[in-house]
Amino acid sequence: MVITIARMTKKRRQQDLVETIEKNPFITDEELAKTFDVSIQTIRLDRMEIGIPELRKRLKSMAAETYDNVRSLQLNEVIGEVIELQLDQYGISILEINQEQVFQKTGIARGHYIFAQANSLAIAVINQEIALTAKADIRFIRPVYLNERLIAKAKVLLSYDDRSEIEVNTYVGNEIVFKALFIIYRSNEIKGE
Repeated sequence: MVITIARMTKKRRQQDLVETIEKNPFITDEELAKTFDVSIQTIRLDRMEIGIPELRKRLKSMAAETYDNVRSLQLNEVIGEVIELQLDQYGISILEINQEQVFQKTGIARGHYIFAQANSLAIAVINQEIALTAKADIRFIRPVYLNERLIAKAKVLLSYDDRSEIEVNTYVGNEIVFKALFIIYRSNEIKGE
């Protein structure tokens, strides 16, 4: 009888694991372990048993589906990894802060990387051949540190004839660390061709 109860508990945990990852595909094994109050190894075994790939593989899969849609930038011009994109509506990108992106003395991320992730995502969302930043109203909420994962979420608020207004909020976990409102100039005409 004890074995049955343990199996039911495991089965329930695995069901909840699937739901949790569907709600937040960016969640790490470490965060899942804390959420379910089990070891990281238990989470990994549960994921393997139910066929859910690790975070990096989930993100690469999402990114591969997205990049075909980007028109305004080349793949190597996007800062961070675009994992979800609905042109002229919204987009999501992830950037893991590494040693090269922080100040050595403090371990705090250089602001231009945080801005560049948000700005390139705002441009990538635009469904035009040309998209350029005309104006940016930005606010850094708190410092970002080495090894933190930034999740930038862009949303198109308004579109006019030749401009779009895009809001980008950047998070570490559920905590907002950066906010921006971009005015993006857009056009299908490439001059000089």
